[in-house]
Amino acid sequence: MLVVDDEPDVLGFVKEILDANGFVCDCASTSRQALGMLRSQSYNLLITDIRLPDGSGIDIIRIAREKHPYMAAMVITGFASIEGVKEAMDLGAMDYIPKPFSMKELLLAVENVVKKQSIRKHTSGKSLILNSPSMKKVMELVEKVSITDSTVLLTGESGTGKEMIARALHRMSRRAAGPFISVNSGGIPEGLLESELFGHVKGSYTGAHATTIGHFQAAEGGTLFLDEIGNMGHPMQVKLLRTLQEREVTPVGSIVSVPINTRLISATNSDIRRDVDDGSFRRDLFYRLNVFEIKIPPLRERPMDVIPLAEHFLSSMRGPFGGEELSENTITALLTYSWPGNVRELENVMERAVVLAGKEKITIEHLPDWISGSSFMDTPSTDSDGTLHLNVFVNSIERHYIQKALVASGGVKSRAASKLGLKRTTLLARMKKLGIEEGWKG
Repeated sequence: MLVVDDEPDVLGFVKEILDANGFVCDCASTSRQALGMLRSQSYNLLITDIRLPDGSGIDIIRIAREKHPYMAAMVITGFASIEGVKEAMDLGAMDYIPKPFSMKELLLAVENVVKKQSIRKHTSGKSLILNSPSMKKVMELVEKVSITDSTVLLTGESGTGKEMIARALHRMSRRAAGPFISVNSGGIPEGLLESELFGHVKGSYTGAHATTIGHFQAAEGGTLFLDEIGNMGHPMQVKLLRTLQEREVTPVGSIVSVPINTRLISATNSDIRRDVDDGSFRRDLFYRLNVFEIKIPPLRERPMDVIPLAEHFLSSMRGPFGGEELSENTITALLTYSWPGNVRELENVMERAVVLAGKEKITIEHLPDWISGSSFMDTPSTDSDGTLHLNVFVNSIERHYIQKALVASGGVKSRAASKLGLKRTTLLARMKKLGIEEGWKG
């Protein structure tokens, strides 16, 4: 654990209690000291005062949660700073302790937060599914650019997983020990975006009660991910261009620029080249952002990722439910649907199916009508029990990739299933359905 407070008596009291109860505590009395420790050490829990002599505990939480997504956070606060509790909770803090507090209150709060975070860590894991050649190509590009500090532009439809790719790039880079800050620039009003990105000084505008660093400084030594960059207005485009050119930011209300050491990854789901041509996006900024472009393919162009993704989501959604097996007609429907909402839509559909199915096998009745109806495309025939045949398009895709995996695996089913991201039993079922003989080696 890391405990941050500028009052020596409070710091000593907290450390003494937690050490005596089997926890291992590091201590910091300033924001700068705490941020330095977070960059070099992993912690399970951050306990911080909101008001510190050289900054805010809220900024520490923001940076800490990006670098350590499974780290719990809680705040210590006096009555005068209670207004900061809500902001801290919005950033992911799970509890707060008002000063003064007793040993019993501290231990109860810490134990509750640790328990909650253990459950959250167990149930919220996500991973990239890289079965299709197009996604493997994406990761090859990520590996190549990860060793550089080049600015990267991720393009692709909404829901394709651009932020997950950005996080993977950060983890593979030499900046992995630094923070990863994600900002949806399209979701922040234009009037507030400058302050969010560059920070502001106290009194620079109504409501600016304290000096606050922006996301560029919060991501110092790490990566800043700006999503929906194409929605940024011209005034902010000019300021972002200057930041990238000069490698410095000027907080709102200040005349002093601050050097930055932050890598920028941006993303857009719009046709940004068209925006450049029609003048809605600055050409010079586009060239600055597009040093290295990676296009994320939509899910409909990588059908062999659909079932592994679905099974991954089902597995991660265990809990009071447990059903994670897909029926044949469910697989048919998932493969024949076009997925306009991409991976995000698939995850939502699987969450709905798990809730409806409980511990039963997931069938086509657990899918939304617009997806279950997609399996009637091209008027496929049905068996007497109502099971749908895969249409010719899906058959050919599945057969091609299964046979390719079998060749690469020398006919060993377990290896082929691993390459395809499937369970061995699922692979055998698909081979039988598609008429691929069990001893087939190519």
